[in-house]
Amino acid sequence: QVQLVESGGGLVQAGGSLRLSCAASGSISSRNVMGWYRQAPGKQRELVASMASGGSTNYADSVRGRFAISRDNAKNTVYLQMNSLKPEDTGVYNCNLYLISLGGKRDYWGQGTQVTVSS
Repeated sequence: QVQLVESGGGLVQAGGSLRLSCAASGSISSRNVMGWYRQAPGKQRELVASMASGGSTNYADSVRGRFAISRDNAKNTVYLQMNSLKPEDTGVYNCNLYLISLGGKRDYWGQGTQVTVSS
């Protein structure tokens, strides 16, 4: 059974920084994508950033240049460094793990961590 545990959320003022961490445990295939999604009140969930095991990355246009995703494949852990935070970054951030193997494709989610940016 795969489990994801997030940490690092909190309350910060605009312009501040936070670093989110997500550690995955269980049966993790070597080929996978780990990423962060967020959802603000009244809005749909959106991809913030993701990073494949091969190293390729994706960023939402709204965070490009401010956020940086990284991962430690040996630890199955993904990080999201968030700088120059804005009030519109506020939301619940969920870690996602997308597994790719010969047996198929599977999707897992963390419980979520709240990020609040005050003006």
